[in-house]
Amino acid sequence: MGIGPRVLRPEREQLYWDMVDLDSQLPPDHLVRIIWAFVDGLALPELYDPIKARDDVAGRPTPDPKMYLVLWIYATVEGVGSARALARLCEHHAAYRWICGRVAVNYHSLSDFRTLAGAVLDRLLSESVAVLMAAGLVSLEEVAVDGTKLAANAAKSSLRDEAGIAHFERAARARVERLKAEVEADPGAGERRRRAAGARAEAEIASRAQGARDKLAELQAEKARREQTHKKQEAAKGAPKASTTDPEARLMKMPDQSFRLAYNLMVAAAPQQQIILAIAPTDRRNEAGLAQPMVEEVARRYGARPRRLLVDTRLATAPEIVDLADHPDGPTLVYSPPPPERDAIKPASARKRHSRRKAEPPALTAWRQRMASLAGKLVYARRKLIEPINGRLKSCNWRQLRLRGLAKVRAEALLHAVAHNICRGHALRLAQAA
Repeated sequence: MGIGPRVLRPEREQLYWDMVDLDSQLPPDHLVRIIWAFVDGLALPELYDPIKARDDVAGRPTPDPKMYLVLWIYATVEGVGSARALARLCEHHAAYRWICGRVAVNYHSLSDFRTLAGAVLDRLLSESVAVLMAAGLVSLEEVAVDGTKLAANAAKSSLRDEAGIAHFERAARARVERLKAEVEADPGAGERRRRAAGARAEAEIASRAQGARDKLAELQAEKARREQTHKKQEAAKGAPKASTTDPEARLMKMPDQSFRLAYNLMVAAAPQQQIILAIAPTDRRNEAGLAQPMVEEVARRYGARPRRLLVDTRLATAPEIVDLADHPDGPTLVYSPPPPERDAIKPASARKRHSRRKAEPPALTAWRQRMASLAGKLVYARRKLIEPINGRLKSCNWRQLRLRGLAKVRAEALLHAVAHNICRGHALRLAQAA
């Protein structure tokens, strides 16, 4: 009589020897090998100089900083933004295990590296573009600038006015005092560690409360300035509030029409090659007036100014259009549609408009003529090519920031820009070879 189908069942209790070659676990063209080759060829004295264990000096060796950098770049491409999740992947995932090469890592060191590597990432962004420029794959002839809003790592419930900040500080200090009392009542082996944690918590509370107060004073001054020119609009708004979770985040209107604490991420890119040239998070909700700072950032990084700047309506102001066209280091022509104007206006208003146009600088007149021409419209049409870059950044599970504070957010943004450029640069090289 039959006993049914024959199957191979897992045997988890059986002991056996297993020979594992990490290098054979990944194909030769795997992305992680490309990232490692790029990082391994860099000189990174900022990461190696602080290491005290060297040559004949006593001390335990530290994990290679390049390993940490490759881990974070590859994790960013894969949409992993949590240090704890990355530490778990280093134990079980073949690609991350290949990067580590049996070197043990923990989430705390991974988190510290990401927040402290901002200066290195800033230099890597410039070098990743410079390598592509030297190979003739990227040009600064044409630069597009666009902004996208990313939700901050803070909830709207953390917004507080001056009285709310004082209440938050009192409540938080009371919790710290209860923690200290529990530690004193239960002394043990971990007492020193718990005391240190309480001290850190108290310092963090003071820092966050002071940061919220400073931001609140800045918002109140901004509201007072705007009341001089937009009195009715400011009267309709409530009193300024600052977040005690991330004081530098601002309440912004998001693409889905909701209001959240967020940062505005300004991106300058070579639109046709889809390469990020500069990235700068800001707490400004209004992007008007940010075109010229982004051009100066590109010039600072690469020692050359773009000939054409493609921006959305209202991002480049009239003074910026004039200053960029008349810059002593070379003109940058702005391609941006003029704001729409009403056709049906009174004769007196038409005469005023005509007189203003006659008195405006020649650079503004040339800009209007340029944008009215077919050639100018065709050039501006290439601005839409920057939109896929924002889409790729957000497709890497980056719709909300992981870090808090403008300096740390900038490091997070630079990490995403470097990761994007490595992947995009590899695609450009393959296309050139083909």
